[in-house]
Amino acid sequence: MEKYIFYILAFSMIAFAIAAVNSRKMMRSVIYLLFVLVGIAGIFFLIDYNFLAAIQLTVYGGGVIVLMIFSVLLVHHIELELTLAKTSKRIIAAIVSAIGIGVFLQIIYTYDFPVVENYKTTSTADIGEKLLSYGDGGFVLPFEVISVLLLAAMIGAIVIAKGKKI
Repeated sequence: MEKYIFYILAFSMIAFAIAAVNSRKMMRSVIYLLFVLVGIAGIFFLIDYNFLAAIQLTVYGGGVIVLMIFSVLLVHHIELELTLAKTSKRIIAAIVSAIGIGVFLQIIYTYDFPVVENYKTTSTADIGEKLLSYGDGGFVLPFEVISVLLLAAMIGAIVIAKGKKI
């Protein structure tokens, strides 16, 4: 049963990713990207990585997409129609993508993946303790740097959306 759910999620993610790239409406592209990110969270739930799935939904599905939607709405380009690339550029992109997929598949099928036995389990409390500790192996400094980075991104989005005063 898991195999069928995986294939449904994978094909829907591929379809929404193609729709996000090919859509001429900016708002629709953001919504299609949201569906792709929710599909990734679904795959995390499928392989029983519940914490990563919750982070995927809250940070990317919630935070990033909402930030993108507000930036689209603030700039007043909700009905902006994007121009399509020239046919020659699309063909070049398709060829480069096909070469990249070929290299990826060749590496995946020729590499001998060793089996790693991991008996240590990590709980959500352990992850939270590591995120907020400032000792060895703690992540409080990167956590605070990311919060400053997100604040700078929000201020930048507001400044860009505000525009010039005449």
